[in-house]
Amino acid sequence: MQKPNYKKIYNDYILKNIPEKLSECDFFFQKEDISSLDVIKINKIIFGNGGGSIKNRSYDKTDILFILNHQKDKNLNNSQLAAHFNLSRNTVARWRKLFSI
Repeated sequence: MQKPNYKKIYNDYILKNIPEKLSECDFFFQKEDISSLDVIKINKIIFGNGGGSIKNRSYDKTDILFILNHQKDKNLNNSQLAAHFNLSRNTVARWRKLFSI
């Protein structure tokens, strides 16, 4: 199954609706591939922290490991990590169990 082309989706959306935000997101559009974490960051730039949340997000193994390593580096509990990345505490617990971190 192919991943959506987030680079094109967000670039087109920004150019059409909010071109003033293009300079803030330009860094992401210059990358070869946009990760799930990049999508979250772009979404926060466009919609802010409150609105436009993405439902049913999917994360690659590398994204999950990055998030779990962030937890370890910053010494966060599952609730704090979930709040930081806008995840469910149950999702974080399941990832920790799957990857034994």
